[in-house]
Amino acid sequence: MTKTPRIPIPPEVRKYVYQRDNYQCRSCGKTATETSLNIDHIIPLAKGGSNDISNLQTLCQTCNQRKKHDLDPRFKRHFT
Repeated sequence: MTKTPRIPIPPEVRKYVYQRDNYQCRSCGKTATETSLNIDHIIPLAKGGSNDISNLQTLCQTCNQRKKHDLDPRFKRHFT
């Protein structure tokens, strides 16, 4: 499996993903007013995931750190 190169996520893409996900963690449901939110690759780049917007989701910092680079069934694509 080939690792996808890491590129910075443009600010307008970040904004779109946060808005699409209602500024809410896709795992625990915490909002931006409750915690720090991150943009996460659903399928990690190290596992061949893409930088495509359909592979991005909003996670809080805690859930993102818990997920690390693993494929976890709780974190799945909700968009195509």
